[in-house]
Amino acid sequence: MKTPMKFEMLQTMLIVRAFENRVKKLYMEGVIRGTVHLSTGMEGVSVGACMALRPDDYITSTHRGHGHCIAKGVALKPMLAEVLGRATGLCGGRGGTMHLFDVPRGVMGTIGVVGGGIPVATGIGVGIQQLGQSRVVLCFMGDGATNQGAFHEALNLGSTWKLPVLYLIENNLVGDTTPLKEVVNIEDLADRAGAYGIPGVVVDGNDVLAVHRAVEEAASRARGGEGPTLLECKTYRWEGHHLGDPCVYRTREEVDEWRRRCPIKRFAQALIDDQSLTSEALGALEKEAEARLDEAEEYALGSPEPSPDTVLEYV
Repeated sequence: MKTPMKFEMLQTMLIVRAFENRVKKLYMEGVIRGTVHLSTGMEGVSVGACMALRPDDYITSTHRGHGHCIAKGVALKPMLAEVLGRATGLCGGRGGTMHLFDVPRGVMGTIGVVGGGIPVATGIGVGIQQLGQSRVVLCFMGDGATNQGAFHEALNLGSTWKLPVLYLIENNLVGDTTPLKEVVNIEDLADRAGAYGIPGVVVDGNDVLAVHRAVEEAASRARGGEGPTLLECKTYRWEGHHLGDPCVYRTREEVDEWRRRCPIKRFAQALIDDQSLTSEALGALEKEAEARLDEAEEYALGSPEPSPDTVLEYV
């Protein structure tokens, strides 16, 4: 991979981190209503995966989808405005954080229902195949979604019809507030691929380059008519299931250990070590990310809330 693309990957990871930190700040200030689910610590998966796709490829996302959207190219200003429920948001303030859509950029929804995006992505795969396109659809899901019936039904259909779908599990070890080890009797969720005759690939989700390579290979396979791949990216969310979650199901030591494996610091240090990046340049990228979020926050806070007169629109 060329150095400019690596810089873009690092910059995007920093923007995702800055976005999540800004959302947390606004939530704590009472500006954001409802529940928010942050992906802090999981930037390597969203950026590595989405940057391995083509601009016209599709993704379906989850309730924890801010990073996916940013990595797929969604603009920060209307995205943050949507999280704040403003009329200038991606969905006119009607969707909020768990229902972000940007069809021109291939973002077919951050879907709040656990596992809800799996059959949606599979249906999109049917459409791509019927139209004879070379696109793929990448379906993000959490580890908890793999115990939903829709997961098994979709993988069975996708593998049988050889659909151009990439099923990607962000395994952050906890489904909602239940540790994965309490509800699954296997070490690697990717092993479930064998039941459907498709490849199952385990990836270090905190290694952005490893994620990128795995998704590129799976996408190439899908474009060639060979069908789906089940990718399991092992990672960790630093925050709770949602902001306000007391996280009684994990230890402080576990969180600290995973924080030391930060995908951003790891990637930045690798670039510094091979002399592709300096500490000064890294600092400049961090400041730029914060400046872009300052602009997005100003835009979102300055945007009006939807008018009651428009309540029946889009219905």
